[in-house]
Parts: sequence; structure tokens; C-alpha cells
Amino acid sequence: MGITRQVAAPGVLEVVIDVPPVNALTVGGWFELAGALRAAGADEEVRVVVLRAEGRGFSAGVDLKELQSSAGFEALIGANRGCYAAFAAVYECEVPVIAAVQGFCLGGGVGLVGNADIVVAGDDATFGLPEVDRGALGAATHLARLVPQHLMRAMVYTCRTVTAQELHHHGSVLEVVPREGLRDAALAVAAQIATKDPYVIRRAKESLNGIDPVDVKSSYRFEQGFTYELNLSGAGDAHRDAFLGKETAGPET
Repeated sequence: MGITRQVAAPGVLEVVIDVPPVNALTVGGWFELAGALRAAGADEEVRVVVLRAEGRGFSAGVDLKELQSSAGFEALIGANRGCYAAFAAVYECEVPVIAAVQGFCLGGGVGLVGNADIVVAGDDATFGLPEVDRGALGAATHLARLVPQHLMRAMVYTCRTVTAQELHHHGSVLEVVPREGLRDAALAVAAQIATKDPYVIRRAKESLNGIDPVDVKSSYRFEQGFTYELNLSGAGDAHRDAFLGKETAGPET
């Protein structure tokens, strides 16, 4: 469990998130994921990366329990820096990154997927940013790469989620497949890329990042500044405590 790497086929490397129960990553987990992705891109034998997860959902984002059990702001700063590093590692990976998404993809999960080159999703996948309800902001930069501008704003303000089928309609999800076939579908796309000239593919990734209309790192860093403001004002702690209290109490009846 944790963050693992495994060769799935010649030139195809899987980076797998397996952190039960909901794949919410600690500060260390975010940096570990960033390191795994950077190592994958630096490996000349790797032609494409499949980023996927085990369990019922792709990612629930940041481990809020770690934030609330830590004194001061050290964990918050660490989580923000860890997310920044992991999102950037997806974007800057020298080879294409295919995100294979099942179940819930929330918060930091959207940051990872929004920076991926290709998204393949299970038919049960949903995507959302519950940040406003958690007293935080961030990853709207990455959500805006998945949905149109006005839908992104509505999702941020209301914390509503969208389905894989909706994202397929918008063109940001390449394929929607039955959940049990998700890994195979992602590996099939990866296999197509792995047959291409690796030098050309690496230059293609570099060129596409170079013509991107949005600087995803600066844009996300700007968002993070407001998360710090919300925490200094006390809003962050209040909303996280409320959420964790509901989680402990169990589902509403």
C-alpha cells in the first residue's frame, strides 16, 4: 500500500495510489507521489505513465485528519507544498500521463487529473471540489481544464459534482468504461502511445506544455494564497472540524 510503481508493459509504467480507506494523502504521501512521477519521467525506458488508484475512489484529496491533529500551520503548509509538488509533477512529467479514475475524485484528486494529459474514467466516476465546504480554496485551476468556465464556477460555489459521462460530453474524458475494465482501457491507450518514437513523444509533451494558455503552477499558487487567508481568519479550522465531526458521527438518516 501507499504509492507504488510497476511496469505494466514495455515502456508503460503504472503509478498506483493505495491509501485506504479513501486515498486521502498525508503531507508525506503527496511528496512521495511527486517523487514517483518525477522518477518515471526521468527514466528513459518509460514512454507513458498510467496514474491510477486502488479502492472505491481515485482520491479524496488531502488528509484532513492530519491537518486537524497537528498544532500550528506546519501540516497546512506541508499539504499545500505537497499538492503543489504532485500536481506539477504530473504536468511536468516528461512523458504523457494517463489518469484512470474510478469512484470519487475530489479536491487534490482533481488537481492530479486536471493536469494529466489524458483521462479515462469508470462509469461510476464523479469529480468535484468540496473546498468551499472545507474552508479552503484551490484546484479550480485544474478543474477549469476539465469543464467550461461557468460550470467550473458553479461547481466551486455549490460544491456539486459532475459525472464521467458529463466530462466525456465536454471532451475532457477520452473514454468512459465499466469500472471493471478501467485499468485495461487505460493500458490500451498507453500501449498506443508506447509504440511511438519516444524522443518525438517527449518533445510533443514539452511542446504542448509550452503552448498551454494557462500557467498552471502560478495559477494554483495564487489560489493557495486564499487558503492561507482562510486559515489565518479561523474559517479553515472551523469548517474542517465540522466536517470531521460529521464524519465521526456517521451518515445522516
